Amino acid sequence: MDVDLLWVAKAIGAESARRADRIQYLWSGYGEIIRVELTGGAFETAIVKSVKPPSRVTKDQGRSHARKCRSYDVEMAWYRGRAKECDDTCRVPALLAHRASKDEWIFVLEDLDAAGFSERARDPTAVQTESCLSWLAAFHARFLFAKPDGLWESGTYWHLQTRPDELARIADEKVRASASTLDRQLREAKFRTLVHGDAKPANFCFAPRGRSVAAVDFQYVGSGCGMKDVAYFLFDETQSASAETKQLDFYFERLRGALGLGRHDNRSGEDALDIVALEDEWRALYPVAKADFYRFLAGWSRE
Repeated sequence: MDVDLLWVAKAIGAESARRADRIQYLWSGYGEIIRVELTGGAFETAIVKSVKPPSRVTKDQGRSHARKCRSYDVEMAWYRGRAKECDDTCRVPALLAHRASKDEWIFVLEDLDAAGFSERARDPTAVQTESCLSWLAAFHARFLFAKPDGLWESGTYWHLQTRPDELARIADEKVRASASTLDRQLREAKFRTLVHGDAKPANFCFAPRGRSVAAVDFQYVGSGCGMKDVAYFLFDETQSASAETKQLDFYFERLRGALGLGRHDNRSGEDALDIVALEDEWRALYPVAKADFYRFLAGWSRE
């Protein structure tokens, strides 16, 4: 896929841009992510996410295609808007330039490797796991009660409204029958925030030794219960219940810190937040979020 390097250079005030390495292809042949080297400007490198859907889409691919295209509109809205509200506690790459048309999206983003987040982890260490949980807690605290303007009304890539095909493929009748109940419980959460929507280890970039982290890939950011991110990130059928409980306790400790509240801090006044009620609701919804993601897996197949 050809990237307009002349436009990239001009858009961010560089004299020239040269294609360096490909970081990855996008899902289902929708484009690629590359690193470019720059001369004569403020940045030595940048990341270009170049999206160009296939020219021919079959009828069977129609729903999936529409969901993917919507996801890139959402990601563009995220980077142009709410991403600016993130600080070092929930670090994201800066949007340096962008271009969008009916069938093309180009994101020119800060190179997180150059910013000190050069490490990746398929199987995060304990330290890296805590860094990611801290990032999620800070993110959820920052966007608590935020309106999902331009984003998904229901965040995450597996939510039921956009996955009727997967629901129909579920062989287990009990799992299929429980889907609407699980979805309703999550949608009716009183304490809603913005969720990342695809908070897997591959979408986190770590500093050396893993004590700080940044996140990428905001195609499915939107409104929801924070447990949807946490349950997805921690989803591991081989993990012990005690280890999972400790990780969940750590997340809520960091969430309280990010909100500036203690476990029993019920402040009065117009801006009061009942942290006890929030934590009680989200802890109760954690197994619901796990079951909801399992519901998706039960009917999922590669597109």
